[in-house]
Amino acid sequence: MPCCPTLGPPEVLCCWEPHPESWGAEETLGSALWKSHGKSATGFTTRSDIGPARDANDPVDDRHAPPGKRTVGDQMKKNQAADDDDEDLNDTNYDEFNGYAGSLFSSGPYEKDDEEADAIYAALDKRMDERRKERREQREKEEIEKYRMERPKIQQQFSDLKRKLAEVTEEEWLSIPEVGDARNKRQRNPRYEKLTPVPDSFFAKHLQTGENHTSVDPRQTQFGGLNTPYPGGLNTPYPGGMTPGLMTPGTGELDMRKIGQARNTLMDMRLSQVSDSVSGQTVVDPKGYLTDLNSMIPTHGGDINDIKKARLLLKSVRETNPHHPPAWIASARLEEVTGKLQVARNLIMKGTEMCPKSEDVWLEAARLQPGDTAKAVVAQAVRHLPQSVRIYIRAAELETDIRAKKRVLRKALEHVPNSVRLWKAAVELEEPEDARIMLSRAVECCPTSVEDAEECDRAGSVATCQAVMRAVIGIGIEEEDRKHTWMEDADSCVAHNALECARAIYAYALQVFPSKKSVWLRAAYFEKNHGTRESLEALLQRAVAHCPKAEVLWLMGAKSKWLAGDVPAARSILALAFQANPNSEEIWLAAVKLESENDEYERARRLLAKARSSAPTARVFMKSVKLEWVQDNIRAAQDLCEEALRHYEDFPKLWMMKGQIEEQKEMMEKAREAYNQGLKKCPHSTPLWLLLSRLEEKIGQLTRARAILEKSRLKNPKNPGLWLESVRLEYRAGLKNIANTLMAKALQECPNSGILWSEAIFLEARPQRRTKSVDALKKCEHDPHVLLAVAKLFWSQRKITKAREWFHRTVKIDSDLGDAWAFFYKFELQHGTEEQQEEVRKRCESAEPRHGELWCAVSKDIANWQKKIGDILRLVAGRIKNTF
Repeated sequence: MPCCPTLGPPEVLCCWEPHPESWGAEETLGSALWKSHGKSATGFTTRSDIGPARDANDPVDDRHAPPGKRTVGDQMKKNQAADDDDEDLNDTNYDEFNGYAGSLFSSGPYEKDDEEADAIYAALDKRMDERRKERREQREKEEIEKYRMERPKIQQQFSDLKRKLAEVTEEEWLSIPEVGDARNKRQRNPRYEKLTPVPDSFFAKHLQTGENHTSVDPRQTQFGGLNTPYPGGLNTPYPGGMTPGLMTPGTGELDMRKIGQARNTLMDMRLSQVSDSVSGQTVVDPKGYLTDLNSMIPTHGGDINDIKKARLLLKSVRETNPHHPPAWIASARLEEVTGKLQVARNLIMKGTEMCPKSEDVWLEAARLQPGDTAKAVVAQAVRHLPQSVRIYIRAAELETDIRAKKRVLRKALEHVPNSVRLWKAAVELEEPEDARIMLSRAVECCPTSVEDAEECDRAGSVATCQAVMRAVIGIGIEEEDRKHTWMEDADSCVAHNALECARAIYAYALQVFPSKKSVWLRAAYFEKNHGTRESLEALLQRAVAHCPKAEVLWLMGAKSKWLAGDVPAARSILALAFQANPNSEEIWLAAVKLESENDEYERARRLLAKARSSAPTARVFMKSVKLEWVQDNIRAAQDLCEEALRHYEDFPKLWMMKGQIEEQKEMMEKAREAYNQGLKKCPHSTPLWLLLSRLEEKIGQLTRARAILEKSRLKNPKNPGLWLESVRLEYRAGLKNIANTLMAKALQECPNSGILWSEAIFLEARPQRRTKSVDALKKCEHDPHVLLAVAKLFWSQRKITKAREWFHRTVKIDSDLGDAWAFFYKFELQHGTEEQQEEVRKRCESAEPRHGELWCAVSKDIANWQKKIGDILRLVAGRIKNTF
């Protein structure tokens, strides 16, 4: 329907259009109707003309309205304020280009299409922001790096100097001058309040000025004074007005002597009150009271400020390293010197809780405690340290009764029967007849004979040494402890370089335990490391006669013959081993290795074929595949690999070999398929995940490689190898910040992983590497990877002596780590002599390492399958570039 025409200006709305709320409904409808029909309007009055029908103070209809909304006027003010909050459409708020500063439709309804439009605009803004995000972050990163280079932190500037404080000697530290006092003169020399005793004359003078007068001057009563004739006056004839108390004159004298006497009397009364009337003994001696007080004054001669400094320093040491016994002992002695004996006792008892295995702490606690408490402390110490001779001696010293001393020492000898000091103390308490018996027992228990045998060994008297050892080795040892004790004695002799003593112990032990494989093995390893080839072979020949089922003894004999170049003798030993251990996997594989190492490939194939038929294990199949692979028979190797996987699909090395063969043939898709199939069967195989990730990285699929490693970490949490590969992947891609972030996460998940800490050291900038290495050693003190990283760090700093020392520590703690031997050999090639280089090579060949990332990459390469240990060492060292 068309809108009706209007006669007014354009601002007037027709009757069917919505009207503004501010117009009165009656006025709008009436004006529009009359004007639209052109009729003469009859005047009428509406409510908007006369105002509201209710007064502003009238209450509203809501009986429970809150304050401020209870009258009509309050409601009108609220509506007016709401109208004032509408948008500002003034011309001053209008711009030709941007329009109004506010939103023209803020008061309108917010509908669904408005929400969709806002979402679209927000998505567009986000997309545009993401396009600029990389450039913005790169710019911010460069600005931050530039700022940090120009203004490094104070901590970074002095971090290396802080670490060097550990090298400062005590004399250098004491020679450092004290810091001057920068305060002003008044603060440095404050004027303390001085108190001076008041003299007696002061009190006498003021007493005279303050005395009372009890008589009235006659002149005061002459005119109108207090003497009146009227009754009721003060001067009355009745008694009682002037009492003797009021008439007491003030002399103005103060006797200080009497005050002193009163004070002494009071002190005597208090001392008498603390007397013990029951026993007749006084708790406090009145005559020696002041003397005792003087004895409580500290006798130290140091300055109180020095004591405070020492106390703070020792507190810091205790909090930094609470398991450091000297800190607790020093703290207790400081408090003892300053007269705070109870504080010293509390400190040393706290030290026994933090260092329960420290003899010195327990002995100090026993020294500070009184008699009975000291006995309890020593008893507690014995429970923690049952082998401590010093604690037993202290326990005996605390006893006053001779029988109690004997009882303590005999109990101590039950726990430590080989202590000469305990035997000597116990013998001194006995009567002559009993002392003679104890001396004979002491000779049996004390290891003096063993020491004599070691002396004979060092002197070259081999026969005497062996005779002494055979005579004393079985004395005083329980039957069930013989094997364990003898093996420890042999190791002790080796540590003391008494090799003949150790050989005699092994010989005696083998006579007692001829069928113990572990004893034969210990003896064989001893002859391998310290004997000759002939002595080793003779021992192994006897060993396999007594323990024919011990495969390792047969293999050691065959290997000894093979290393000596006697291949037929090695074959004969393995043949005898087959007879004693038919279908033994280890002996089959040893025979295959013997033939393949001597270029007898057909014999090795026949042996493997027999092994697959009689002892078909996964390792036998793996060796079969490898033999064909190294002979470049790829087709045969693949067929054997497929056959093996049908039987042993959960053996990850077979899947790895299948994928590596495909990689060698440049068949990347088949290699990826092989690795993926292997991971379905072996999801916890770390090498498989690494091979698949490196394959994707090799073909340029960096994102896919990253995703594979993330998936591997989800399936194998807390795996240091996978975290390390993730860090290195980002580092190789040039994303060092992401690599550092990943390393931080890796160390949170695997805080005790030495291989991660060793990598983290060299991810840091050079000034921070030393600090990182200290943190790594705190977490992984005996990890070979951390020790190797520290050695490389010293090498990079040209500290040759320290680097060589740390290399020695590394190969000593783990001689199976090939990477450590390779870095050590590379180091000696650059900084060592020919003798040192040859020593490292021989030690490496003797250790026969088999593990290490760089070592395995070379030793398991198909091209190097026949290389000896020394050749592999040279190859790995040649690949190392000391760019660290």
